Amino acid sequence: MPMQADLSWLVAAVLLGPFVGSFLGLMSLRLPEGKPVALARSACPACARPLGPIDLVPILSFAGLRGRCRTCGAPIPRRYLALELACPALALWSMLAQPSAEGFLGALLAWQLLLLALLDAEHFWLPRMLTLPLIVSGLAVAAAQGVLASHLLGAGLGFAGLSLLALAYRSFRGREGLGGGDAWLLAGGGAWCGAIALPSILLIGAASGLVFVLVQRLRGRATAADQPLPFGVFLAAGVWLTWLYGPLGLA
Repeated sequence: MPMQADLSWLVAAVLLGPFVGSFLGLMSLRLPEGKPVALARSACPACARPLGPIDLVPILSFAGLRGRCRTCGAPIPRRYLALELACPALALWSMLAQPSAEGFLGALLAWQLLLLALLDAEHFWLPRMLTLPLIVSGLAVAAAQGVLASHLLGAGLGFAGLSLLALAYRSFRGREGLGGGDAWLLAGGGAWCGAIALPSILLIGAASGLVFVLVQRLRGRATAADQPLPFGVFLAAGVWLTWLYGPLGLA
């Protein structure tokens, strides 16, 4: 029976993933433009034809239409297919790491982090309307698991720590060093992973950001010292890996 239950969670997460990915693709395009997400009907961005059910089946519609609108032939944004594949892949990863209902929760976390990372990478934007649900969902999971106190502390310390760091940087350098959304994202990480996980989240985030900069330099794309870096992308990676595998053992 436990094995059958675990398999059910796996199937549910992986089958739901492409639909979540399609919705995330829509949100990632509409939110920065201030367009409604849930109420407006999907349409081809080139010819404005409203999309029907045959156009909206994740992955299969893209493959069947060969990546083009069936009316005007305009290319369908590849980001939809990428997200429709990424979301079930993240769900599968989570379920393999924690094969139970816990793994399904990890998929929910991964999908939230994926959208936040995408928005930060493309727009340097971590909207409160997404970071607050990340915090609330993490605290809800913690409450269900009976560990609310430490995760509530983690959310508070995560927010306060990065907020104070940003304030100190601004005071000493006279300019912004961290975006305001980073503190809320780390608060979400603390809500999901607990206070003890905050050093690991920050260490993984800082290390992955440093690796990114070094790779850019090796590719001849050196970044200027004052060029902004989407730190939320690397924080999201830190939250995800820490939740999956636990805090780093540095002893």
